[in-house]
Amino acid sequence: MISAIVADIGRVLLGKEHQVKLALACLLSRGHLLIEDLPGMGKTTLAHALAQVLGLSYKRVQFTSDMLPADIVGVSIFERDSGEFRFHEGPVFSQLLLADEINRSSPKTQSALLEAMEERQVSVDGETRRLPEPFFVIATQNPLYQSGTFALPESQLDRFLMRISLGYPTREAERALFQGVDPRAQLQQLKPRVDTATLQKLQALVGQVKASDSLLDYLERLVLHTRQSPECAIGLSPRGALALLHAARAWALIHGRGHLLPEDIQAVLPSVAGHRLQSDGGDGSQLVERLMHQVDVIAA
Repeated sequence: MISAIVADIGRVLLGKEHQVKLALACLLSRGHLLIEDLPGMGKTTLAHALAQVLGLSYKRVQFTSDMLPADIVGVSIFERDSGEFRFHEGPVFSQLLLADEINRSSPKTQSALLEAMEERQVSVDGETRRLPEPFFVIATQNPLYQSGTFALPESQLDRFLMRISLGYPTREAERALFQGVDPRAQLQQLKPRVDTATLQKLQALVGQVKASDSLLDYLERLVLHTRQSPECAIGLSPRGALALLHAARAWALIHGRGHLLPEDIQAVLPSVAGHRLQSDGGDGSQLVERLMHQVDVIAA
C-alpha cells in the first residue's frame, strides 16, 4: 500500500522518491512539513499529490505581506437575517493545508498557525474549535535572501517536524519534462489509495514500531552530542529528540519494518535536526553530516 502511494506521487514529482518518502513519514508521524526551496521546484505539486493519493481535503493559502490571522483561521460575521453572528471557517479547517510562501507574511500572521499546528484546534471569539483529523500542514518558504521575506522565528520552526528541500530535478527527470510528461495532467489522474480511517491506522502503527535499548542508546548519544558540542549553539530539545524518534519509526514502517535500525535515524536526521540545530555561523544544516560521523552507532 505505502509503496503504491510513493509510486503514484513519483509519477507526478519525477526523480524525488526520497523527498516523497520523507513527506509521507512526516504525515504518518503526525507532524508538519516545511519545504524550503526556490520557486518552481514542485513544492505545490507535492502537496497536492499527497492530498489526492491519500484522499484528504485540501486547501491552499498564498501568504502575502498584508494577510491577517483571520484570513487563515476564519471570522465571525453578523448576519442580518438571523440576527446572529455566524462563524465562517478559514482554510485551516482542512485535512491538508498548504501554506504557500509562509515567510512572505508578517510574524503576526505566521503565529496564527501555532495553536493549530500544536494543539490541532483554534480559538476564535472565546470558543475552541477542533480541526479535522488527520491535520497536516505543509508550509513552503523561499530562501531568505529573496526580497520580501520574513524569517520564521525559532518557536515557529520548531513546530515543523521536518524541513526538506526538493532541489533541481535529475537530468533524466528534466528530460522527461522536455519530452512532454505534464505533471499537472498526471496530477488530475491520481486516485485515492487509502481512506481516512486507513490512514489513521497507519499513523497508529508508527507508535508500535519497536526500538531496542541499544538503538535508544544511539539516539541519546546523538541528542547529547548536540547539547555538549561547542559547534552547536543550540542543541536538540526534548521535543526535537522525540520528533527524531517518531520520524525514524515512520521511516521504518514505510520500508516494511516493525523495528528500528540506525539507518532509519540517519535517514531522517537531516530533515528533523537541520532546522533545530544552530551554530555560531547560523543554520545547523552543516552540523548534521558531522554529527553522524562523530557519534558512533555502537558505544565505545
